[in-house]
Amino acid sequence: MPMSRVRRSRKRLDPARREAVRLLVRIEKDQAYANRLTSAGLTDELEPEAGRRTTEYVAGVTRWRRWLDFLLAQVYQGRYDSIEPKLRQILRLGLYELLFTDTPPYAVLHEAVGLARKLVRPRAGAVVNAVLRTLLRQRDFLPQPQTGDLAEDLAIRYAHPTWVVRRWLARYGADSTEALLRYYNERPWFGVRVRTDRIARHVVLHRLADRSVEAEPSPVLDDFIRVRRLGPILQDRLIEKGLLTVQDESAGLVVRLLDPHPEETIVDACAAPGGKTTYIATRMRDHGRVVAFDVHSRRAELIRKAALQQGLTSIEVEAIDLRQVPERYPELKADRVLLDVPCSGLGVLAKRADLRWHRRPEDLDELVRLQDELLEAAAQLVRPGGILVYSTCTIEPDENEARVRSFLARHPEFTVESAARWVPAEMVTEEGFFATWPPRDQMDGAFAARLRRKQ
Repeated sequence: MPMSRVRRSRKRLDPARREAVRLLVRIEKDQAYANRLTSAGLTDELEPEAGRRTTEYVAGVTRWRRWLDFLLAQVYQGRYDSIEPKLRQILRLGLYELLFTDTPPYAVLHEAVGLARKLVRPRAGAVVNAVLRTLLRQRDFLPQPQTGDLAEDLAIRYAHPTWVVRRWLARYGADSTEALLRYYNERPWFGVRVRTDRIARHVVLHRLADRSVEAEPSPVLDDFIRVRRLGPILQDRLIEKGLLTVQDESAGLVVRLLDPHPEETIVDACAAPGGKTTYIATRMRDHGRVVAFDVHSRRAELIRKAALQQGLTSIEVEAIDLRQVPERYPELKADRVLLDVPCSGLGVLAKRADLRWHRRPEDLDELVRLQDELLEAAAQLVRPGGILVYSTCTIEPDENEARVRSFLARHPEFTVESAARWVPAEMVTEEGFFATWPPRDQMDGAFAARLRRKQ
């Protein structure tokens, strides 16, 4: 055997790809969330560059897996739906690299074959090589779904659940739905909030430019910036010093709609992980009282950590179900209450690609019931003349406008105040609600209603 072949066969597997396959198998087997696995220290043993690539591979394959599976099934000899888990993930990863990265094809094929030989069995390498080479030859004229059902075809081509696409087609039409699907598959901008009371925004932008980080000032918030890569931000000591916070601009606009003032009592009703809580306290110049509730004790601890990191002393945190708060604290009446409810998250699919595969239509019914119950509890905490802001990170009317209308029908003592004074005009609906449209606004899909309790 030639020496070059011996050396090639003994070459160590690329640790980033190997770890990506392991995580992808676990995600599919255990229905785990990709961001939780990759942020839970599972890639800490890798070198930083390999850890970054692992995260990118996992996110990319998770995002595109329905489209990848469609293509792989066209050329795989046998029943693709019964293929063993590791082999499926190796094929997905190899095809993802061929279609969506600039890695040379010969390198992709070499690594994929090596993974199959060592992680599955020696002969699996030949299967991977044949399948990926066939699709590589077809790369410029890939087969397209032609089921005769527009929702199904779009869902396959843009890798989304069919039930979600069907809902969007009925509401937005074909062109807007396709624009939304495209946006959710693009590399998103990430929002970063700057503590402009401590450091100027332009100073942060210059610092990022010196590190070759693509960044720009937010066009809608004077204390936010946008970045293309979060890695350099997360590694920057400015976060440790409490000068920067990763936060989508849509979340910042919800706090602007709440419009907190110094010396007020504010309740953040479902507050973890604390981004809005700390922004509220910052907008109040840390003068007043911010009471943050969250049902999960571990997540409540994240709020405390964020407050400590940012040097904010006006924040009180308690782990409690909001529905128990009015009875436990009957005297608590706030000037403003922010209720950012648990929701389907169908507005954040650009950043949380895996979420699309975890949601089911029946989830909405359960969430709607919970949202109504939380609204009932939150309303009891608003003083006469006070403000209640109901917000979500979804674009689904069932969880947004419908919940507010239902609440107002039960509570005539509340009225809608138009969001026009606090957010950009294009984000204000005819009913006066705040609603973003991701392809237009280049941020998460979000909704909020500002409701005032009558005196």
